[in-house]
Amino acid sequence: MNTYFQTTSHGLTHEDIKVRQRLYGTNEIIHEQKQNPILMFCKAFINPFIGVLMALVMVSLVIDVLMVTPEEREWTSIVVITIMVLLSVILRFTQEWRSGKASETLKKMVKNTASVYRDDSLSSREVNITELVPGDVVYLSAGDMVPADMRIIESKDLFVSQSSLTGESDAIEKQPVLQRKGVRSGSVLELDNICFMGSNIVSGAARGVVFATGKHTYLGTIARSIAGVRAQTAFDKGISNVSLLLIRFMLVMVPFVFLVNGITKGDWFEAFIFAVSVAVGLTPEMLPMIVTANLSKGALVMARKKTIVKNLNAIQNFGAMNILCTDKTGTLTRDQIILERYINSDGSQDDKKRVLRHAFFNSYFQTGLKNLMDRAILSHVQELGMEHLKETYTKIDEIPFDFTRRRMSVIVEDKQGKCQIITKGAVEEMLAICTHTEDNGAVYRLTEELREKAYKICERMNREGMRVLAVAHKSWVGKEEEFSVADESEMVLIGYLAFLDPPKPSAANAIHQLHEHGVEVKVLSGDNTAVVKTICRQVGVNSAHTLTGTEIEAMSDEELKEKALLVKIFAKLTPMQKTRIITLLQDSGNTVGFLGDGINDASALRQSDVGISVDTAVDIAKESADIILLEKDLMVLEAGVIEGRKTFGNIMKYIKMTASSNFGNMFSVLAASAFLPFLPMLPIHLLVQNLLYDVSQTTIPFDRMDPEYLRKPRRWDASDLSRFMICIGPISSIFDIALFWVMWYVFACNSPEHQALFQSGWFVEGLLSQTLIVHMIRTRKIPFVQSRASWPVTGLTMLVMGTGILLPFTGIGSSIGLVPLPWSYFPWLIGILLSYCILTQFIKNLYIKHFTRWL
Repeated sequence: MNTYFQTTSHGLTHEDIKVRQRLYGTNEIIHEQKQNPILMFCKAFINPFIGVLMALVMVSLVIDVLMVTPEEREWTSIVVITIMVLLSVILRFTQEWRSGKASETLKKMVKNTASVYRDDSLSSREVNITELVPGDVVYLSAGDMVPADMRIIESKDLFVSQSSLTGESDAIEKQPVLQRKGVRSGSVLELDNICFMGSNIVSGAARGVVFATGKHTYLGTIARSIAGVRAQTAFDKGISNVSLLLIRFMLVMVPFVFLVNGITKGDWFEAFIFAVSVAVGLTPEMLPMIVTANLSKGALVMARKKTIVKNLNAIQNFGAMNILCTDKTGTLTRDQIILERYINSDGSQDDKKRVLRHAFFNSYFQTGLKNLMDRAILSHVQELGMEHLKETYTKIDEIPFDFTRRRMSVIVEDKQGKCQIITKGAVEEMLAICTHTEDNGAVYRLTEELREKAYKICERMNREGMRVLAVAHKSWVGKEEEFSVADESEMVLIGYLAFLDPPKPSAANAIHQLHEHGVEVKVLSGDNTAVVKTICRQVGVNSAHTLTGTEIEAMSDEELKEKALLVKIFAKLTPMQKTRIITLLQDSGNTVGFLGDGINDASALRQSDVGISVDTAVDIAKESADIILLEKDLMVLEAGVIEGRKTFGNIMKYIKMTASSNFGNMFSVLAASAFLPFLPMLPIHLLVQNLLYDVSQTTIPFDRMDPEYLRKPRRWDASDLSRFMICIGPISSIFDIALFWVMWYVFACNSPEHQALFQSGWFVEGLLSQTLIVHMIRTRKIPFVQSRASWPVTGLTMLVMGTGILLPFTGIGSSIGLVPLPWSYFPWLIGILLSYCILTQFIKNLYIKHFTRWL
């Protein structure tokens, strides 16, 4: 090891580390390609809608500039379309850049650390895993995520889960020495003495030397090949379906409009340009930008509310979540466990503190992850001034904790050479390995009667809300080879430890608030049923129905699926049972969130629709989660759920506005093309109108949502979108056609000589009706009266409407073929727009009454 890695068992020096960090870089894998602003800006042009606009620029350049005499050259269309392209690209680039930076900043707020030996120190210290270099000596224990590719140099009962790399759920044992010599075939992941980055330690402890970091690791090579590739969520697919639906409309419309105008007007080239301009007007070119802006803004707002979003697309699932599965400890309770009692096996007070001493040795000498109860024991011993006891014993070996046995053992020896196994763990699992019990210094066989008495003692403390562990030992053991689980047998029960973790004052209110907002809370705990039920009663979780891990094991999936919907409390669960419950709840059509922070929660976090952890969780839990809470409190979670729904609601506003508006415009254009002897609007008018409308939409991420909308989980529903388009879209066409009638009969725009006035009238009415739809659709209430948009939305839509009204009176308007409108036009305009708003509100109320939902 010294020669190849140029390191020592006590790690690298400070100078070695600096040299290697320059040589190998940071210990980070490529999750996404590094953002290059120039490349991002260029990629913003790669868009089918931008392609259409660029094609129009090229056609205008040839027709209006290159093929005419210098004095006849017309640059207006080229300039306007170029401005549209640049504005669209700049907006898209800006939002994607800001979103990327915000995402990077949020991810940096959640740090994973590794325990490393450096500078010849005999003890390890915590460093950020990004700072690791080849040659570093790292200490691993239960709950750690392997921070780099490492060769094991020392280990004790080390079991590693490589499910993130292989998909296999079973943990495998890793040792310093290869168990099979000679030529080996198969995957490198099968090597006994190598731990790979991304796997996690299930039990045991080890020291290893890092031989590969970052992109040079096994995980890094995989990440390089898939960087930028992400599985599509239901939300992603929904957005894609909307885009494809609108593009299909465009593909049907373009040939039809082209043929109708070509046949009726006789100018096929002008008909072609108009058809392409209609296509531009019908395409949702701002959709990616609006979605990205909403998600990044939502993530930043949630960060201010102590909720870090690792995966932006998880925001939608956060808002859609209708079931929250959570552990009890630290979420419903204060996460401040204290050792309340330590008693003898017969239930009497442990005046000699013998039970406490044995518990102290077990917690102090173990090398695995010290849980809250271990810390409570160590803290209590420190308060009593009994820490000196550790000097009277020497640790010989240990049998690490695992979630199947639910106990752990240390083997210690005193100065007289007396060697004993000390074991502590869950009561049922401990009684299963005990054959004797102590009473007043005498040892008796553990009869069925004494077992029943032990259960009653523990159950009484459980009903008081206390968690109970049993302590046992076996003295004068002697063994040449290492100790194993088989040695945890024929033990003597000596007593019990009772811990109290009182409920959080905020838990009851948080559960009530979540329930008010349509989120059902289910408690999935590995703890004793009586303890879980007591805590749940105190915080308002219905404890009428419970299921234990043993009962679940005997159920089929169909039986459990039915029960899981009814039951609120699940106790004594194994990690795989938690995952099974979440899977079955999802199969019943629920969006399930899971809040966990332990090693045993990693699988459930990955399975859930929204994996939620905390910044104090073990590494593997943080890595598996989509969302990290900076404070383990359901009130923080409730605020995040509301923000997720706001974000989703604002995205749905834009999608439904765009879909219904475009659907309505399709009928208007078809009617105008079929019956007018001239084009209803010039191509440049359509482009400018589309540009102004798109600008008015950019503030939607800053809009507010009605409180009623936030009370229920919101899920993507494609069927509702189609229904919404058919019901709301054609309303605008009715009033567009009404305006056609007014312009034709009232203002005598019934010949090609008067087409400019007709086009100007429809330009203004079309822009104002499209912009007003923002306020009509954003709420199920009466807009402006019962529900008002935020000031950025109101301000920008009014500015765009004002610009549209004034444009025909300006030189810019004149240059694109618009003419000033007579003052007598505006009373008709006001009447049409008011009628449009009234009819839209009426249809909206019917829609809500019939389909019970909006947005």
